[in-house]
Amino acid sequence: MSDIEMILQKQRDYFKTGKTKDLSFRIEKLKLLKYAIENNEKQIMTALEKDLNKSPFESYETEIGMVLEELKFTIKNLKKWAKPKKVRTPLMHFISSSYIYHEPYGISLIMSPWNYPFQLSLVPLIGSMAAGNCSVVKPSAYSPNTSELIANMIAEYFDKSYITVVLGGREANQDLLTHKFDYIFFTGSIEVGKIVMQSASKYLTPITLELGGKSPCIVDRGANMQMAAKRIVWGKFLNAGQTCVAPDYLLVHKDDKDQIINLMGDYIKEFYGDHPVENKELPKIINHKHWARLNNLMQDGRIVVGGKCHENTLKIEPTIMDMVSWEHPIMQQEIFGPILPILEYDSLEQVIQMINDRPKPLALYFFSSNKTNQAKILKNISFGGGCINDTIVHLANPNMPFGGVGNSGMGEYHGKKSFETFSHTKSILKKSNLLDIQLRYPPFENKLKILKKFLG
Repeated sequence: MSDIEMILQKQRDYFKTGKTKDLSFRIEKLKLLKYAIENNEKQIMTALEKDLNKSPFESYETEIGMVLEELKFTIKNLKKWAKPKKVRTPLMHFISSSYIYHEPYGISLIMSPWNYPFQLSLVPLIGSMAAGNCSVVKPSAYSPNTSELIANMIAEYFDKSYITVVLGGREANQDLLTHKFDYIFFTGSIEVGKIVMQSASKYLTPITLELGGKSPCIVDRGANMQMAAKRIVWGKFLNAGQTCVAPDYLLVHKDDKDQIINLMGDYIKEFYGDHPVENKELPKIINHKHWARLNNLMQDGRIVVGGKCHENTLKIEPTIMDMVSWEHPIMQQEIFGPILPILEYDSLEQVIQMINDRPKPLALYFFSSNKTNQAKILKNISFGGGCINDTIVHLANPNMPFGGVGNSGMGEYHGKKSFETFSHTKSILKKSNLLDIQLRYPPFENKLKILKKFLG
């Protein structure tokens, strides 16, 4: 029996005891996870600094704080979410009561990426725990310090029969996917997402895919250019652009292009200084392979802001590119780095067509003071989620689900949706024995007219 088989067997035996289904057990373990995180805050920040050169502020803002907020929200609301919900019963089924129950799937596999290695491992885990599952977490090998910290932290505070962290690279991923899980939650690239989905189909395993794509950012005519520039620079260059919902490219009216470039250049200087690559708070690119890929993407088009790269520190300064078309290499893939290409448009109708001619994006950002134009964009473009007059922050609201559509993913999570994602919804009708209406039983003879009064 392989190591993975042993882990799964122990978790299946543990799940069969029914402990994880107990609501008090779930809340207790969520509180324990919160304690573990708070007790390891400095170690988490150190690991994130080693992997991505994240500052303590950015580590807490985008990783630790978001996980703690998710835990707080889930602990507060779990009793309400888990309570069976009574729903209306049609008169046809008199006397009856109808209920919706939530039950855990069993063993969930959570596969997380390297760009937000702590947050994107722990937030799905919170949903799995809240629903009453046992969990296997597979963090990325590209962020080894954070992955190892997660493994050590979970092993210290939780029974391996309940939660296990598996470390390793591609071979470990492939090995895990050959085994049967009851639910798979994957965050990563579209290419790997297809492999995960294919593997899940072998066992008909339900799955959530949080992927990515090229998320557009549109600046409307008459928008608040100063605010737009500031918020675009913040959202795009957060974590050195290594964010699945980062603005991937900017669509701006041809008459406003020079103004927005100048304003964004000013904010880059204000945020990161005259020499951003020497700024200690600027995150680095995760590894040399991705650094080289990003460096190559800057060779086609015209760099109007930034462009400097330091290979020894794996840093690339915030960069804006002009003279870019859809045929350029940078527009053929998700950039996932601190490079923002700019494309011009003449009308919003042209913008809508350009975006709709391509795979549905994970996020969309529209800066506009015109409510009619806001409605036009929301109505006519399909995308995972986004913001009007801001970037990124929509995913930080636990009251809203987060997820993609089409190529950018399937399924949603965050807050209550995480609990629902990792739960099977079971519908139960409880029938009284006091009365038994004969209408449904044969022989049917002249019952059709009566039936039509109840149905149709």
